[in-house]
Amino acid sequence: MMSKRCKIGLAFLVLGSALIPGPVSSGSILDTKHNLSISGPGPVKSTTESEICIFCHTPHNGRRDIPYLWNKADTATSYTPYQSTTLHATVGQPTGASKLCLSCHDGTIALGALLTRPAEIAFVGGVRFIPDGRAKLGTDLSDDHPVSLVYDGALATSNTELRDPLTLPSQVRLDQNNELQCTACHDSHDNSNGKFLVMSNQYSGLCTTCHSKDGWTQTSHSTSSKTWNGLGSNPWPNSTYTTVAENGCGNCHVSHSAGGHQRLMNYAIEEDNCLVCHTGNVASKNIANELTKSYGHFVQNYMGQHDPAENFVLGGVAKHVECADCHNAHESNPTPSPGAPMVSGALAGVSGIDVSGQLIRYAQNQQEICYKCHGDNNVSSSLTITRQIAQLNTRLEFDPGNPSFHPVAASGVNQNVPSLLPPYTTLSRIACTDCHNNDDVSGPKGPHGSNNAYLLAKNYTTADNTTESPLAYELCYTCHSRASLLADQSFKAHSSHIVTYQAPCSACHDAHGVSNTQGNAVNNAHLINFDLNIVQPDSLARLYFEKTGPGSGKCYLNCHGATHDPVNVPLKSTY
Repeated sequence: MMSKRCKIGLAFLVLGSALIPGPVSSGSILDTKHNLSISGPGPVKSTTESEICIFCHTPHNGRRDIPYLWNKADTATSYTPYQSTTLHATVGQPTGASKLCLSCHDGTIALGALLTRPAEIAFVGGVRFIPDGRAKLGTDLSDDHPVSLVYDGALATSNTELRDPLTLPSQVRLDQNNELQCTACHDSHDNSNGKFLVMSNQYSGLCTTCHSKDGWTQTSHSTSSKTWNGLGSNPWPNSTYTTVAENGCGNCHVSHSAGGHQRLMNYAIEEDNCLVCHTGNVASKNIANELTKSYGHFVQNYMGQHDPAENFVLGGVAKHVECADCHNAHESNPTPSPGAPMVSGALAGVSGIDVSGQLIRYAQNQQEICYKCHGDNNVSSSLTITRQIAQLNTRLEFDPGNPSFHPVAASGVNQNVPSLLPPYTTLSRIACTDCHNNDDVSGPKGPHGSNNAYLLAKNYTTADNTTESPLAYELCYTCHSRASLLADQSFKAHSSHIVTYQAPCSACHDAHGVSNTQGNAVNNAHLINFDLNIVQPDSLARLYFEKTGPGSGKCYLNCHGATHDPVNVPLKSTY
């Protein structure tokens, strides 16, 4: 009989969700689920056995091949260990204390099958093995936090987001071989922290003893006091913590029986880990609603394609879009952008492609994130407008060396743009989201979804024979004065083109820019790149614009049955 708290240094895996608080106990095994005797407080307990320690230990005739006076047979089970593309450690078969924990928690050995009992001990309700649930880990450990791995300085050096093991608090202990075992997080004899944790995991206190994610202390997921409003799915079904900050890592991750095996995500479907909160039920903005619009980055159309280790420079990345392509949950925060096109806190810590096409760990400018999918590794296979110069690579379209471009990667080349509305000047730069954004100004910002074509914040009509109106070219008129353009202050024939002849802006102008690998400053200044469905060659097969000097140029083409052969066109603006 156990007359005082058992002090043997073995910890079990938890009965229930790992790293989640449970009922507070006195610190004795007596009032925990690991008391499997007739006096145990849990539903799994013996009908006859009064001894407590006997279910794991014995003072006599225990296993001689291992310490702890172990009272259960060795398992010959082969396990599937945890693996991921971002794992730096080597994980093999469980060893040491972890293997002992699994003698109950893998469900292959009966709870009452003990070395020192001739017959299997009976349990209430005829239970023999650990019941189904999160605590029954099975033999597939790919959905559980890795164990039996060497956690040393070399591992911390290779993974800079792991703390040096020499700095671990006294509660978190490695075994004699410097291996991380179940006992690093769990003490099977003491449930005073809930779920047999060696210390509280409120505000991710236990997780962050080992994991030091860049930007974590400033991210919304570690600081937000937001709570669940009770609508929809409970984002924290296995937790008693009520705020985003208190749940911390548990907002997205779970240590055992994870839905998404790699990186231990709560849910197997990637976006579900985000949308359980970002529906307006925890986070104030409803992102899920944006994904139901006509145009958007439809994360729900893909599963299992995104990988944090994917390399957009090397290529071979499957077409997909997931929340994590644009947002880093460990660093995302509410800090506004210091100015276009620099990233806001919502995009902090996200990888990107720079202007030269090189991979960068942290994008500084918004377009660098967009270039991952809309640059050299383009997910688009066709242009929505049939251009004279066809280019799908947006990185090349915005290149500062181009003959003309909208001022995203650099200020524009044209220093005379009278149509610009304040606060814009010819030195201004803009961001991708100045054009591609939510069509609802009261909704969440960003290119999640829009009812406007091309995922635009405002309407931009590209069809020929369009009646000019503030709505038809609403997007253009956000930055360019409609009054100025219709008064022909930039180009003497703007009004006749878009009002009289009803040609859309896109008939002549390519909004992103014209790559210097294809165009030149003579023919492709002012974003000139004709829509071939509207503009055709003249009778001499000529189809081009020719800039003849500051504010002047000529067109050789046929448009709406009118031959430009050439028509002199004094020019003052556009990019």
